Amino acid sequence: MDDISVLICDDSALMRNLIGRIIEGTEGMCVAGKAMNGQFALEKIPTVNPDVIVLDIEMPIMNGIEFLRERKARHIDIPVVVLSSVATKGAAITMEALELGASDFITKPNGSTSADLSSVSEHLVELLSSYGGSYARRHGKQPYTVDFFNHQMKMKLAEKFVAEKKGVSAVSSTAEVKEVKPLSTTWIEPEKKEPAVITPVREGGRIDIIALGISTGGPNALRTVFKMIDPHLKQPILVVQHMPAGFTTEFANSLNRICPLEVKEAEDGDVIQGGHIYIAPGNFHIYVENRATGNVIRLSSEAQRNGHRPSADVLFESVAKIYQNHALGVIMTGMGRDGAAEITEMRKQGAWTLGQDQESAIVYGMPKVAWELGGVQKQVSLMDMADAISSMAREHLNK
Repeated sequence: MDDISVLICDDSALMRNLIGRIIEGTEGMCVAGKAMNGQFALEKIPTVNPDVIVLDIEMPIMNGIEFLRERKARHIDIPVVVLSSVATKGAAITMEALELGASDFITKPNGSTSADLSSVSEHLVELLSSYGGSYARRHGKQPYTVDFFNHQMKMKLAEKFVAEKKGVSAVSSTAEVKEVKPLSTTWIEPEKKEPAVITPVREGGRIDIIALGISTGGPNALRTVFKMIDPHLKQPILVVQHMPAGFTTEFANSLNRICPLEVKEAEDGDVIQGGHIYIAPGNFHIYVENRATGNVIRLSSEAQRNGHRPSADVLFESVAKIYQNHALGVIMTGMGRDGAAEITEMRKQGAWTLGQDQESAIVYGMPKVAWELGGVQKQVSLMDMADAISSMAREHLNK
């Protein structure tokens, strides 16, 4: 198997070393090179040939935004994961980076706590394995799958948990931790499953609402879908995109600039209006509540579901309950299984459902599980998703 090679571009030596240790400590990945600004990164690319780039924004000589502009001008298609600050200004710049072609972003680790570093490590490995692996396969390499890297991260968490239970320090040697590991490290590629057969309790009716769940690969996938969505779409669209707090307002604004429909960050109590797109705010679940005056959006700070808040399952669950067979559920690229169980419940209630196909998904995780559970009627490519949603919405508008 081939390693996914990563070019790290950050003016902070501490951050370069921190990110480098995460990468070198992950089997199946390696550091291709390091650069202290965008200019050095451009000079290194032809020599080190990375599969993915980790890019800081604020750097001297050539910053991240200037690098992305030059990358675009030079037609460099290597995926870029941006390191972002959590400040409001950082969110706006991060969205500008996505508009310039960055694939995704991650908030910078501060390294002050092991919990923060562990969380960032897991997310960083997820993004690098997803985007870097996809690029590597397109260029003839044979990297490990995203499932392999996901398994690795689970093993590391299990090791840490057992070590803590046994009283072993989290910074103890690897040998000490291995003595108490509860799981086998042997990797077996999951077998493909045939989809379960779902018999809905009622026939599909008119579509009054569209609910969409998406995760890794979502920022650019949603840009693609909403840029091409039918400008005359009558139904509202509610979206759960896994994204940290502080970024979804700017994300909604960036989508609103390219979408023919109005896009906004959802607020608690919003009356759901047709032809509008509502983005779940970071760190809040979003669900639908029925009121005599009309259905409204509610936000919740209840515990994470499937490791996420917002969770697609929370949204899909409420739509299945309130709209039953008068809804369209859509599940797209993302790691894990969030949304899979409850889009299947939507299907059982008679709702129409779509899932992104394996070929176009950055991570065929969430849509794969939904497909295997029988919750997806039809799999659609990213480039066809806007048309599929628009066509179904028109066809079942007055049924």
